[in-house]
Amino acid sequence: MNEKQIDIQEARKAMNTTKDKRMFERYQTVYLHLCGKKNKDIAQLLGRTPQTICTYLKLYRKNGLAGLELRHSPGAPKRLTEEQEQQVAEVVATKRPIDVDVPVEYNWTAGLIGKWIEREYGVSYTLKGVTILLKRLGFSYTKASYTLAKADPEKQEAFRETFTGIKKLLNGEIDHVLFQDEAMIRDYQAVSSTWFLRGKQRLIPTYGKHQGVKLIGALNYETGNVFCIEREQYDAQTFLSFLELVLEQYPTGKIVMVLDNARIHHAKLIQPFLQEQAERLSLVFLPPYSPNLNLIEGLWKWLKKSIIENVFYESVKEIRTNVQAFIQHINQDLCRIVNRLCTK
Repeated sequence: MNEKQIDIQEARKAMNTTKDKRMFERYQTVYLHLCGKKNKDIAQLLGRTPQTICTYLKLYRKNGLAGLELRHSPGAPKRLTEEQEQQVAEVVATKRPIDVDVPVEYNWTAGLIGKWIEREYGVSYTLKGVTILLKRLGFSYTKASYTLAKADPEKQEAFRETFTGIKKLLNGEIDHVLFQDEAMIRDYQAVSSTWFLRGKQRLIPTYGKHQGVKLIGALNYETGNVFCIEREQYDAQTFLSFLELVLEQYPTGKIVMVLDNARIHHAKLIQPFLQEQAERLSLVFLPPYSPNLNLIEGLWKWLKKSIIENVFYESVKEIRTNVQAFIQHINQDLCRIVNRLCTK
């Protein structure tokens, strides 16, 4: 292999390994040049001026591929010292505005942070400047999420260890692992952000009624298959009937079902059935206040986002039809379900 072939190989390798689009373009310029392409042709291919292509090649000839590295401008000098920036980060991360004498404010905004910085350090920032500072300090503007205050971290960790053991037995002593839950799919309180023309906000009609359908479902952890039925009410008899249907859906093999501690799941009515089917079906209960550990919860959120949010339903029948259509549709692509819900 001659020297030129080595250079071509190095340029190709650099193209294949970089994740920076701008660096890829620079490496590609060198690669095409080494392959005999003319500068004007390279410029046309990459959508750059011939002068830009010449600049890239000049840098390459002077210092090789390393000469193509982007030189980032240091930018304007920092307005706060390193110590002050760390103080800002600590306050925003660990305290509320009211905790640092900002009256009747409990959530940080860029405006409030800017005013606090000016008050503490005498340095004035624009809103954009505060945003840039926060991003550089590792912050992002995201919506908060609820967590149940009564959840026990130790019990949740114990369940995770138990479930790790269950997964190791899958396709051995255990044939099917199912996550089970009930969900009421209502048609109200289901508006969310969506795209619409500026000044023409989308309005969703409503009757003001609390109508919906009651679902009971099971998500197969390994295959992604969703088995879901609708019932008029949630009681022990309904749950018992559901367990019988699950055994029909999985006529062979040992089933482990993960579920929450709802009263109907512990009802006396189902105990004889569980004893009778002990070799085929075992229930594993989640720690109290731990819906985050029940993978089928993600299915309900997916369903609501897909067919309930920002949609007006004139009747429960319409909701029922669309729920079943959604379940049938996603069951046609089980890999999609596994990738979305069963990766924990």
